[in-house]
Amino acid sequence: MSVNLTLLVVMGVLYAVGVYLLLERSLTRVLLGLMLLTNGTNLLILHAGGVPGLAPLYDGSIAAEDYSDPLPQALILTAIVISLAVTAFLLGMIYRSWVLGRRDEIQDDVEDRRVARQSSYDVEDDAEVPADTTEFDEAPRRYDPDEALEAPGAPAARREEPR
Repeated sequence: MSVNLTLLVVMGVLYAVGVYLLLERSLTRVLLGLMLLTNGTNLLILHAGGVPGLAPLYDGSIAAEDYSDPLPQALILTAIVISLAVTAFLLGMIYRSWVLGRRDEIQDDVEDRRVARQSSYDVEDDAEVPADTTEFDEAPRRYDPDEALEAPGAPAARREEPR
């Protein structure tokens, strides 16, 4: 398989610009970054498919190594459909953000700022855990026939109700 340096550079630029745009706070830039990443991934899958060959239709006179692999093309088609759906979803979010706030910038809310200010030490998560954490009594229990009748799966017993 020959390496096409131009295609690799284009993929690298698409990935770099796409990641840069994804880290922005504007939803429009996030959408553009996501579209660049999906196009870069499509080029990567196409390049990984190998050199172009004959159509993948069987003919007995053609050697097997002369065929092209149809799997990368199917993966690219699937990626295009998924990226179209995600793009439509993000466009809906951008439109809704514009209608409500007349801007498409993501802002921190009060709760995000409060969480960012608090210490990362959590008393409950960072406390020492005792060796024995069972909550059940280890002592042998005596047999209680009334409890056995109420257990799930136990045969139903007839109890006489007081009159």
